[in-house]
Amino acid sequence: MEPIIPPEFTDQIELCESRIGYQFQDRGLLLAALTHASGAQHRLASNERLEFLGDAILGAVVCEMLYHQYPNQLEGSLTKIKSVVVSRQTCARVTERLKLGECLIVGKGMAANRSVPRSLLADVYESLVAAMYLDGGDDVVRNFIHSSMQPEIERAVGGGVDDNFKSALQQLVQRDYGATPTYQLLEEKGPDHNKCFRVAARFNGREYESAWGQSKKEAEQ
Repeated sequence: MEPIIPPEFTDQIELCESRIGYQFQDRGLLLAALTHASGAQHRLASNERLEFLGDAILGAVVCEMLYHQYPNQLEGSLTKIKSVVVSRQTCARVTERLKLGECLIVGKGMAANRSVPRSLLADVYESLVAAMYLDGGDDVVRNFIHSSMQPEIERAVGGGVDDNFKSALQQLVQRDYGATPTYQLLEEKGPDHNKCFRVAARFNGREYESAWGQSKKEAEQ
């Protein structure tokens, strides 16, 4: 029997299914995949366990894609490409491209913020991968990963990725302004085991757009 979905979450469930192009047989899995710990009644009802499984599935499928698509690449090159493709930055970018941020179920405090932390966007992609695997099986999840990650693989192989954004910003600021950027912690939220941090970069007398992360380092990136 399919679990009863609370009516207040029906719109988010249907919107997510529309945007990923897959209708769940067990919508309870999708509900769990979209639920951050801050919006769950207890942590086992959040997407944390699905995220754990999805991370492993994503890594395996991407490795197989790279193995078949780039037969002339050596192990070291494939490993580097894979690390970029399955990174949290990439998973967050894919979630943004699919416009899944509107589907997330978060606590009231986090919902009051205008922007969703990128760490949550990365989590939900991995959680969706696991939920689709459990609901539809191997072919379903492979199709989803292939369609959503192929552009990221091509981007990484083409050299269009620099995942050390702090280093890139420092080089630019030193070159153009003769200064060094600094980072200011503006806000932190959540319990000790699941904190989020909001950080802004400053240089040349100006503070720039802030960003959230599950660590100060991630927020700075």
